[in-house]
Amino acid sequence: MTVKTLVREIAVLALFALVMAFAVNALSPRGIALLGQWDVKKGVISARAKGDAVDASREIELPEAKALFDRGVLFVDARDPGQYAQGRIKRAVSLSVREFWEKIGDFEKEHPQETPLVVYCSGRECPDSHELAQDLLQTGYQDVKVFVDGFPLWESEGLPVEP
Repeated sequence: MTVKTLVREIAVLALFALVMAFAVNALSPRGIALLGQWDVKKGVISARAKGDAVDASREIELPEAKALFDRGVLFVDARDPGQYAQGRIKRAVSLSVREFWEKIGDFEKEHPQETPLVVYCSGRECPDSHELAQDLLQTGYQDVKVFVDGFPLWESEGLPVEP
């Protein structure tokens, strides 16, 4: 085998891998949009992952989240149960996005679909709160907000948390 043949085969293999990567991304429901706003200050989710139906108008910042908390609105933690157990916003309930379909029946029994909800996770780079909000909207909940900065900012600001 000559060097020229080897280089050509490597180039063909690399091109094939690139095409396959784009194809998998295009077909995956969790694929990443190729164009979008990738400013981490605004949150990775603002790049609009394919199928993301959560309207940006549902996203709230800390002042609005605190006001809703003070009014007694239910906060829903989208993180996994282990993270929830280590610390959470005071009075928040756990509904991990990974366990949504197993737990939604019990959740609906305790919290009717008219209940206003604020969903959060681990901050702007965490898509779980957006995904959970989308699932809740699809099951009939109407008043769903996403606290984009999530638990890390809430805790760092010294706001009420539970271990």
